[in-house]
Amino acid sequence: MSWFERIFRRRRLYDELSEEIREHIEEKIEQIMRLENLSRPEARRVALRAFGNVTLLEERSRGVWQWSTLESIFADLKLTLRRLRRAPGFAATVLLTLAIGIGANTAVFSVINSVLLKALPYPDSNKLIALRLDAPGAGGLASFSSGLAVSPSMYLTFAEHNRTFQSIGLWSPSASNVTGVEQPEWVHTAQVSDGVLQTLEVPPLLGRWFSAADQDPHGSKTVMLSYGYWQRRFGGDRGVIGRAIQIDAQTRTIVGVMPRGFHMVDQDFDLLIPLALDRSQLKLAPFCCNGIGRLKPGIQIDQANADIARLLPLWMDSWSNGPGTNPHWYEKWKITPNFTLLKRQVIGDVGKMLWVVMATIAVVMLIVCMNITNLLLVRAESRHQEISIRAALGAGRARIARELLLESVVLGLIGGVLGVGVAAAALRLLVSIGPANLPRLSEISLDARSVVFTFAISLFSGLLFGSLPAWKYAFRRRSALLDGSGRTTSISRERYRARNVLVVTQVAMALVLLVCALLMVRTFAALHNVDPGFADAPHIQTASTWVPDQLIASPEMVTRIENEIVDKLSGIPGVTSAGFAGAVPMDGNQPNWDTLYLKGKDYGGTEPPIRFFNYISPGFFHTMGTRLVAGRDFTWADIYSLRPNVIVSENFARESWGSAQAAIGKQVREFSSMPWQEVIGVAEDVHTLGVDENAPATVYWPAMLKNPYNPQPPIMPSRVVTFAIRTDRAGTAGLLSEMQQAVWSVNANLPLASMQTMQEIYGKSLARTSFTLVMLGIAAAMVLALGIVGIYGVISYAVSQRTREIGIRLALGARKNELRWMFVRPALVLTGIGVVLGLGAAAAVARLMRTLLFGISPLDPVSFVIVPLILILAAALASFLPASRVAAVNPVDALRVE
Repeated sequence: MSWFERIFRRRRLYDELSEEIREHIEEKIEQIMRLENLSRPEARRVALRAFGNVTLLEERSRGVWQWSTLESIFADLKLTLRRLRRAPGFAATVLLTLAIGIGANTAVFSVINSVLLKALPYPDSNKLIALRLDAPGAGGLASFSSGLAVSPSMYLTFAEHNRTFQSIGLWSPSASNVTGVEQPEWVHTAQVSDGVLQTLEVPPLLGRWFSAADQDPHGSKTVMLSYGYWQRRFGGDRGVIGRAIQIDAQTRTIVGVMPRGFHMVDQDFDLLIPLALDRSQLKLAPFCCNGIGRLKPGIQIDQANADIARLLPLWMDSWSNGPGTNPHWYEKWKITPNFTLLKRQVIGDVGKMLWVVMATIAVVMLIVCMNITNLLLVRAESRHQEISIRAALGAGRARIARELLLESVVLGLIGGVLGVGVAAAALRLLVSIGPANLPRLSEISLDARSVVFTFAISLFSGLLFGSLPAWKYAFRRRSALLDGSGRTTSISRERYRARNVLVVTQVAMALVLLVCALLMVRTFAALHNVDPGFADAPHIQTASTWVPDQLIASPEMVTRIENEIVDKLSGIPGVTSAGFAGAVPMDGNQPNWDTLYLKGKDYGGTEPPIRFFNYISPGFFHTMGTRLVAGRDFTWADIYSLRPNVIVSENFARESWGSAQAAIGKQVREFSSMPWQEVIGVAEDVHTLGVDENAPATVYWPAMLKNPYNPQPPIMPSRVVTFAIRTDRAGTAGLLSEMQQAVWSVNANLPLASMQTMQEIYGKSLARTSFTLVMLGIAAAMVLALGIVGIYGVISYAVSQRTREIGIRLALGARKNELRWMFVRPALVLTGIGVVLGLGAAAAVARLMRTLLFGISPLDPVSFVIVPLILILAAALASFLPASRVAAVNPVDALRVE
C-alpha cells in the first residue's frame, strides 16, 4: 500500500491498531488470571499497569506514521469551515468580493494568454517569419506601420535563391463575387502563392492543398474553402470536393476544405484562391503582398536577414518596371530586410494596451485583498479573548498563525472556484466588447493555463490578506495577548494602526487608477474633438462591391455601370446624395500610394515623398461632407473625357505650394511616362487611418483615367469601390434592402458587402481606445467603491469600539458635531496622506501610458486636480455616515456597556 493510499485509509488502520492493542491486553488478562489466580477486574488492572498508557501508545504509533500534523491540519480545516458556516454574512461578503476580483483577473489573463502568450496555431510556429522590409530612403513610408510589403517579383527571387528558408510564400487578402449559388455574394478571400500552405503546415480537413499546376495562370482554376464557408454554404457536405462554383465570373473547382479554426495568419477568409503569378507580366513593383517563410533548422532571423539582403541586387538585376526604366532606381529607397517572428507581426502593438489593462485589474485585486484584510482584522479582534486563552493554555505561535492563515487560504481557494465561473462570464463579455481589430480575438478562451493562474492567484491572495492578521495576533507578546480586551477601555492606537495603513494604501492605489481612467476619458474626448474630414457620420451609409474584368471587360463600361448605380442609389427615397470611392476613410484597408512629382520642382537627385492615393467619383466629397477649400470637384464630363485632372488634400497643397489657393492650376504626376495632371481642387484634410493618426497628404484621382502603368488596357477604371449615400435612413434594414435591389437592377451579378454607416466605421477605428477606456473605467469604479467601503468600515469599526468613550464625552458635555468631527478628521487625514503618495505614483504611471494618450499631457493638470477632489469628497461622505451614529448614542446606555 502506497503512502498516498494509506492517508485515505488511515481511519481503518487506526481501528486495526486499537483492535490489536485490545487483543493483546485481553491475552495478558487471561494469562494473569490463569497464572496468578486473580479475578478478572484485578487481572485487568495489573495488565493495564504493565502495558502502560494505551492512548499515549496509540498516539506514538500514529506519530511514527507521520499523520499527526496532517490530522491536525484536517481538524483545523473542519473548524474553519464550521466557523465560516456560523458567520454566513462575513463568508458571503468575502467570497463575493474575491469571486469578482479573481474572476476579473482570470478573464483578463485569459485574454493576454490567448493573444500574447500562446504560440500561433501552426506546427513549430516559432520558426515562422514575416517577411517585411524597411525603406528608410522612401520619404513618407513612415505612414505605414508595418514597413514595406513584398512585391511578387521579390518573392520569386527570394524563393528561388535563398539559403535560409525551408519554404517561402506570398499572400494577399482580397474579396470576390460568388455567383451561381443562391444570391450573389461578396466573400473574403486570400490569394496564396505556392509555398504559403506548405509554410504554415496545416493539412486540409478534406481534399488537398494547391499544387504547382494550380499556380499556373493558364492552367485549371481551383479554390479551397474555409471551414465556416463550407458549413454555411454547403452544409458541411463532404462530397463538395470536385464541385464547381462561379467566382468573379470564373468557374473554379473546389479541391480542399481547411479545418476549423484555421486563419490565414491574422485574417479570416471564406475562400483560398491561387495567386497564379505570370512571370512574363511581373515588374519590380508593386509592393503589395504579405510574405511568410519557415526557417530551416538552426537558422536565426539575423542570418535570414543577411541572406535576403544578399539577394536584393539580384532582384533589381532580374526585373524592371518596364522599358526605359532604371531597375536600380530602388537603391535610393535603401531597402533592407527587417524580418520578424510571424507572431510578433500578428500581435502588433496590442500588448501595451493589454498589459495596462492587466496591471489595472491586478491593482483592483490588491485593493480587494486590503479590504478583506480589514475584515479579517476585525474578525480576529472579536476572537481576541479566544486567542488569548489558547495562548495561555500553551498553543504555540505557529499553531495560532496556521489556523488564521488556513481560514484565509480556504476563503481564497473557494473564492477562486467561484472566480472561474465569474471569469467565464466576464470572458464572454470581454470578447463581445473587445475591438474587432484585436488580434486572435476568436482564439480567446479559458484554458488549463488560466485555471492554474486562478489557483495561484487564489492561494497568493489568501496568504496575502491572511498574513497581517496572523502576524498581528499570533506573534504578539503573550502579555499583550493576555491584556484585557474588554469594551470598558477605549481602543488603543496600536489596535487600528494596521487598518489605517491599509486605508492609506487603498487611497493611493485608487488615485492612480482614477487618474489613469480620467486621462483615457480626456484622450477619448480629445479624439472626438478632431475633425475627421467628413461630417454627420451617422447619416452616411456605405457599401462595397467589386466588378471583375471577367464579368465586364470594358473599362469604360465598368465606370458607366458604377455611375448608373450611383444614380439608382440617389433615387432611393430619403437619399440626398451619393458617390463612390476606392476606399472610405478609416475602413481598415491600406491605402494605395506612390511617389508624386511636382512640375517645376527640382529634387536635386532625391526622390519626392510617398503620398496616399484614392480614386473618387463626382459627388463623393459632397456626400461625405468633406469640404473643398479651393477649386472644384470632378464632373462626369471630366471622367468620361479622361481629362488629366486631380484633387489634392489641403496639407499636401500647403506643403507643396504654400496655400490651398496657390495649388489650383499646378501639375503633378507619378512618373515621367505619365502625363502631367492639373490640380483642379483642394479638399480638407481627411484622417484616413484614424483620428489618432495625422491626416496624410493625399491625392484624389478621378474614378477613371488613362492607364499610367500599362498600355493595355488604355483606360483604368476603379473596379473595387465603396458607395456612400447620405440619408436619415442610414443603418436601417429597409434601406440596405433597397440598396441591394438598386444594384441588382443594374447588374444582377453584383453583390453588396461591408454595409455599415460611417459612424460604425468611425467607432471601429477607436475600438482599442474605447476598450481600454471601458476596462479602466470599470476598474476605477470598482476601486472607488472599494476605497469608500474601506474608509466606511474603518470609521464604523472605530465608532463601535469607542461607544463607551463617546458616552463619557457626551455625559461630560461634548457636542455631537465635535464628536462627528472626531471621526471624520482622521479619515480625511488618512485620505490626504494617500492622495499625496498616490500623486507621485500616478505621475510615474501616467508617463508609462504616454503612447496611449492623445492630445493631452501625461501630467494633465485637470486629471491631477479633479481626482484628489473626488477622493476627498468620497472619503468625507464615507466617514460622515458612520460618524453620524454618535448622534444616536445614549450616554446612560453607553456607560452600561461592558
